[in-house]
Amino acid sequence: MSTIRLTAAQALVRYLSAQMTEDGERFIDGVWAIFGHGNVAGLGEALEKAGNALPTWRGQNEQTMAHTAIAYAKAKKRTRAMAVTSSIGPGATNMVTAAALAHVNRLPVLLIPGDVFANRAPDPVLQQVEDFEDGTVSANDCFRPVSRYFDRISRPEHLLTALPRAFRVMTDPANCGPVTLAFCQDTQAEAYDYPKSFFEPKVWRIRRPEPDSRDINDVATLIRDAKNPVLVCGGGVIYSQAEEALGDFATRHGIPVIETQAGKSALAQSHPMNFGTAGVDGSACANEIAENSDLVIGVGTRFQDFTTGSWSLFKGTDRTLVSINTQNFDAAKHGAVGVVGDAKVSLERLSDALGNHKAGAFDPQARLDWLARVDAHCSARTDVPADYLPLDAEVIGAVQRTASDRTIAMCAAGTMPGALKLLWQAPQGGYHMEYGYSCMGYEIAGAMGVKLAQPDRDVVCFVGDGSYMMANSELATAVMRRVPFTVVLTDNRGYGCINRLQMGTGGEQFNNLYKNCNVEAQPEIDFVAHAASMGAKAVKAKDIADLEAKILEARGEAIPTVIVIDTDPMHGPGDAGGGHWWDVPVPEVGSTDKLKKARASYEENRAHQTLVN
Repeated sequence: MSTIRLTAAQALVRYLSAQMTEDGERFIDGVWAIFGHGNVAGLGEALEKAGNALPTWRGQNEQTMAHTAIAYAKAKKRTRAMAVTSSIGPGATNMVTAAALAHVNRLPVLLIPGDVFANRAPDPVLQQVEDFEDGTVSANDCFRPVSRYFDRISRPEHLLTALPRAFRVMTDPANCGPVTLAFCQDTQAEAYDYPKSFFEPKVWRIRRPEPDSRDINDVATLIRDAKNPVLVCGGGVIYSQAEEALGDFATRHGIPVIETQAGKSALAQSHPMNFGTAGVDGSACANEIAENSDLVIGVGTRFQDFTTGSWSLFKGTDRTLVSINTQNFDAAKHGAVGVVGDAKVSLERLSDALGNHKAGAFDPQARLDWLARVDAHCSARTDVPADYLPLDAEVIGAVQRTASDRTIAMCAAGTMPGALKLLWQAPQGGYHMEYGYSCMGYEIAGAMGVKLAQPDRDVVCFVGDGSYMMANSELATAVMRRVPFTVVLTDNRGYGCINRLQMGTGGEQFNNLYKNCNVEAQPEIDFVAHAASMGAKAVKAKDIADLEAKILEARGEAIPTVIVIDTDPMHGPGDAGGGHWWDVPVPEVGSTDKLKKARASYEENRAHQTLVN
């Protein structure tokens, strides 16, 4: 057997550079790195020598550069991914939040935190967390519950088994998620005689598991017998690239489609079978269909509580739940009739089994009426007082009117995810939302990842002032790398979304808006100056008309543009209709009448929950 002598770090880098997609590209596009004593000497040396064979990019924060990598993988529909490396200690644990985000959203990312010394000679090293009762534990064990695959590389030869396992997970449609390889820093520098064959280019095929024909026939029978079936489109439709298959299936068999956060834009909003989004932040027409449906067919969804109205939305008599998913864990949720298989293949097989059957029990006018309401609700208000602050719906309307089929609206947490899910009229592929983990701070880093993955698209990042304050430093990275996108920063002076939830559940305004916080002075944050200090183009819009103009001006810029606009913290997107109850427990005992009223409403809504089918 022919061998080559390499350090473990050199071997890892060489292996990553040789793992290919079916399109002839590297599966790992490159490595985001912040170096420290746990990875600079080993991995740092190997990455520097690799050059463009495996590019390295510097981020500003371990968590946010991992968010960029995750957004890239999502925008690439899981066909490509990125790696992220950090030092030991705080650099590593900074990435745990990002690992959880990728885990919840079933997205591939390769995390390579440095680890303690395998030989233990200098223990305890700087930043080492010592467990008094377990000598094998390090801070990197925090990654175990939020990784699909975790391994600790404490011997150079461990890579021979760990790396193929890592790629198996990242390319598996059912088990896809984050991989963590905790890389002991002394091991990184140790040499080993690796088989040359280990570094030969390998193509990783993302499989399309075929569904069991018996399951397909069972579901076909259910559809034929159903009076009011509905399709719930989840993110798995997009990951499977089943968008056309879903549209064809819905049209051919007369079954309306309602969307989840992750599934939104699989069908363009203009598609005649797309009735908008379901659940807590769902459209009036989608929720009406869902409430009356006797057969709910989930495709590529994990049925998050926002989709199901905390399992109080689907009220149809003798309602049956079907779940089509690559992962049996999801296919079997809530007593569903499960179909375990690829979304695209499963829809095609199910369509063949149904033949010319067409349900057609829905009102197409309800969809048109809803869209007309959205247009009216998102229009700019006229004849407003001088101190008027626009609603988030008006901000969305301004961006919508400047958008094209190339526009991608993206966001993560706060008010805007629900408002955008409800109101944004997306072209196919024109929506990118991280709402599985609803992680504040994803937005700017994620926008950079989306633009890197789809450089020909116009990326508009919606971010609130609270989320911007949590994580904004990758804006400087985007400036340095000349990655242009538009940031619409809505300033409502605090956590407006949670403040409204606090009031809606019977509470008093407390510790969310700055005016209700225990501070000596109210902050006056100049977001324009802050963004400009990092090199971005930064401007403030004085009103909605000005916002539209500034969005158009941002097109063609070579760097990110941040547009700040003050918004109303008390009303959010306003009432466009739709929406549904969400299970947020209200205190059972309290002293105020509004709390008692909120508790009574909570108990009334909770009575409609169906925990199992």
